[in-house]
Amino acid sequence: MSWCKNVKGVLLDITGVLFESGASEPIKGSIEAIKRLKDSKIPVRFCTNETTKTRHKLLQKLHSIGFSMTEDDVFPPIPACCQILKSRGLRPHLLVNPDALSDFREINQENPNCVVLGDATDNFSYQNLNKAFQLLMSLEKPVLFALGGGKYYKEGSDLILDIGPFAKALEYACDVEAEIVGKPSKSFFGAVLQDLGQPAESVVMIGDDIVNDVGGAQSCGMRGVQVRTGKYRPSDENHPTVKADGYVDNLAQAIDLILQS
Repeated sequence: MSWCKNVKGVLLDITGVLFESGASEPIKGSIEAIKRLKDSKIPVRFCTNETTKTRHKLLQKLHSIGFSMTEDDVFPPIPACCQILKSRGLRPHLLVNPDALSDFREINQENPNCVVLGDATDNFSYQNLNKAFQLLMSLEKPVLFALGGGKYYKEGSDLILDIGPFAKALEYACDVEAEIVGKPSKSFFGAVLQDLGQPAESVVMIGDDIVNDVGGAQSCGMRGVQVRTGKYRPSDENHPTVKADGYVDNLAQAIDLILQS
C-alpha cells in the first residue's frame, strides 16, 4: 500500500468526507482524524466544489459540528472565480444558489458579458437556463464558467444532479466549452498546491468523487484516495477511466494509514 508513504501534505474534500450532505453531524472519526493530522504537522487544505452557500457560511457549519479549520484553509470555487472575473474584466450573469450571491457582491454584474453557473439547485428552471442560453447566444465570444464539473452528489439517501449536466446542456446548445473553476480543473488544484507549499508527488487528495477528486488530483501528479462514504458507489472501484491509488472505509482509516507509515 504505497499511496500512504512519504506524505508531506493532504487535500481533503468536505461534503461526503467530513460530513454527509444534509447532515448536521460529522462522519464518525473525522474530527479526531483531522486533529491527529494537524498534530503531526502535516499541512492540510480543504478543497470543495460547494457553491450552495458562501465560504463564511460553510465555515460556520463546519465549526458548528465540531471542526476547527480557518477560512484560509478552505478552498471553494467562488473566490477563485471572482479573481478570474476581475482580472479579465468580465461581468457575469449569475445562475447560482441565492445563498451564495453575497460572495459576488464586489463583482460588477451590469450589462453581463459572460455566464457563471453554480449549484443553483431549485433555480435550475427552464426559464433560468434559457435566460443564460439567450445571453450566451447574444455574445460574439460567449464565455461560460462552471463552478465544478460534478455529475451528481448525495444528499441524505438520494442522489442529486450537480452542476455538470446543466453546464453540458449549455455547452451543447451554445457550441461553447465551459471553463471549470473548481475540481477537477488543474488550475484549481494548482492554486491549492501552491498555497500548501508542497510538490504534487508528495501530496494525497482524499475524496468521495472518483472523477473530480481522485481523477482530478491524479491528473496533477498527486495521489488520489477514495473514501467509501458520501457519494461513493461500489462500481467506482471498477471505473472505466479512473483507478484510485487506494480505497478506505472513511477519513479516519486514511489518516491512520498515513500516520502509521
